Amino acid sequence: MSVILVEKREKNAIVTLNRPESYNALSYEAWKEITDAWIELKNDPEVYTIILTGSGDKAFCVGQDLKQMARLKAEAEKVGRPFVSPLLEVTPTKYLEMPKPVIAAINGFAIGAGLELALACDIRIAAEHAQLGLREVTQAIIPGAGGTQRLPRLIPFGLALEILMTGDLVSDQEAYRIGLVNKVVPFAQLMPTTLALANRINENGPLAVRAAKEAAYKGIQMPLNEALRFETLLLSKVRQSEDAWEGPNAFAEKRKAIYKGK
Repeated sequence: MSVILVEKREKNAIVTLNRPESYNALSYEAWKEITDAWIELKNDPEVYTIILTGSGDKAFCVGQDLKQMARLKAEAEKVGRPFVSPLLEVTPTKYLEMPKPVIAAINGFAIGAGLELALACDIRIAAEHAQLGLREVTQAIIPGAGGTQRLPRLIPFGLALEILMTGDLVSDQEAYRIGLVNKVVPFAQLMPTTLALANRINENGPLAVRAAKEAAYKGIQMPLNEALRFETLLLSKVRQSEDAWEGPNAFAEKRKAIYKGK
């Protein structure tokens, strides 16, 4: 059975980590499958928005599969060779840009690499019982899939350092208070709420949505004057699209715009 499930609903793709027996821990196979799915969905013209979630009601993802890692390390030591992690260099959390909107539906524990996956998404919605954290320091290591870099860019720096250096878990309400998640909803409403947000985004011009995402992510790394020039450049490109004409025409004709991503 595949450890990653992909379901398409209208213009959305729901990617589900499907290892509930291990709280959706990321085995090396799961990393490979989710990376392959990311690349496929990135290039799928029929998919506008991606939703990432976990199977079951216990965990979004509890991080790297430590049991698998320990087993592989023991096997390597048995034959006298050094253990080398087979993790991919390019994954959804490292160096793989996704121009389309990605929403994390956090259905439970999001720990370690699981939280790093959520941090790599654009918007995070959590179930009421969710708990989030980067526990790596409790195992004498640090996050290695973007946690030390994305978390301080998302929430106040001091709070990010506290989470990183204590390894403590953050409750759903605390995560909402500090801006780590956008919304907290009852578990039964998690997927309906996430799909409703995705569909709301999909009502807009897809090229404009992707350009807005690119402008925000790249612009925040630039000085303001450079970021403003970059915004103008992206705007000039979007204005040349067919969709940019469809919007004003639909408004003038008092009808709903039909955007085609062209």
